[in-house]
Amino acid sequence: MTTSWTVSRVLRDRNARLYLTGVVVSGFGTSALWLASGVWVKDLTGSDGLAALCLLAMWAPTLAGPVLGTLADRVRRRPLLIGGSLLLAALLPVLVWVDSAADVWLVLAVLLVYGATGVVHDAAESALVAAAVGPALLGDFNGLRMTAGEGTKLLAPLAGAGLYTVYGGPAVALLDAGTFVLAALLYARLRVAEAPTGPRTAATAEGARALWRHPLLRSLVVAGGAAMFFAGVSGAQVYAVVDALGRPASYAGVLAAVQGAGSVLAGLVSGAALRRLGERRFAAYGMALTAVAAALRAVPDEVVALTCSAAIGAGLPCVLIAALTAVQRKVPGPLLGRAVATANTLVFAPNVAGLALGAALVGPVGHRPVLLALGAAQLAGPVQRLLRASRTAARSPSDASPA
Repeated sequence: MTTSWTVSRVLRDRNARLYLTGVVVSGFGTSALWLASGVWVKDLTGSDGLAALCLLAMWAPTLAGPVLGTLADRVRRRPLLIGGSLLLAALLPVLVWVDSAADVWLVLAVLLVYGATGVVHDAAESALVAAAVGPALLGDFNGLRMTAGEGTKLLAPLAGAGLYTVYGGPAVALLDAGTFVLAALLYARLRVAEAPTGPRTAATAEGARALWRHPLLRSLVVAGGAAMFFAGVSGAQVYAVVDALGRPASYAGVLAAVQGAGSVLAGLVSGAALRRLGERRFAAYGMALTAVAAALRAVPDEVVALTCSAAIGAGLPCVLIAALTAVQRKVPGPLLGRAVATANTLVFAPNVAGLALGAALVGPVGHRPVLLALGAAQLAGPVQRLLRASRTAARSPSDASPA
């Protein structure tokens, strides 16, 4: 009942409804393209490693997050959201010209710009949301945002795979372009009194300093980076997992849809769970679930693979929601764009390294030893550190200090 009450309270807010609708619309296209691009490149080249590089290209711009996020503190954030959506709507149709292995570079280049625009978009959106939604409801809103975004994985990857199978990769790119046009129209309807932007000379490093000097934010961002590193290595094994099941590459869409279902559940309960457990324990329990599920993916059984996808979908968002909500609550508004983008870099940049490492290991080592080692390392490392930090924080008031 508590969960349904907070959900309804968030959805009664006009801006929250528009944000969430925009997340669903653009997220549908992004999820469809994410899957189709990997399948497309594998069909063109026959390479699991090149297919994994599609994910790497989308994530790589997080390395420049502190610089890109500064833009969200220097210009008005609503026009930035609109402009970024329209930029991608204009760029994606370029992929219509891809029809051979020689054109794979164009797919990777477009995905690289896609990822860079997404970094700026996420920073602007998170900062704008923090001004529009009360601090007490930020956890619930971020959970619903995760539910909306990940919920698209229930249908979008399957729709993308189906559209790709019938019409090819260019059709998926055009679908995604259309969703960004709709998202831009939704963002244009937002009514938010934006705070004055920061000075154009404001230091990019201020975002990092705001995170590092606060014990809670520091521990959550470090834990999130570890979780995403392991997720990257694990994610690069997905086509090998599918091969071991005797399924075609497009079956990755089924696993992604099941993972989305797990994330929907995590998002719905996250607000209440954060209030009950606190940020560190909520993140630690989610990471532990993800670790066990990643290890069990080594079992070549379809039921196990589907169950593990659902568990990863439920566990991985916990640390991401905990970290983002804490940053939005603790960091002052004029620094929030940089802080969010810096946090995203520190959390998601290890995913880039994990994807690269996973793509390099999947051929010579095989996916089973990699997955078993990942699960054990995550349980023994970041999960234990978070739980120890949670017990220490319970005896110390330092986490209440302002950023």
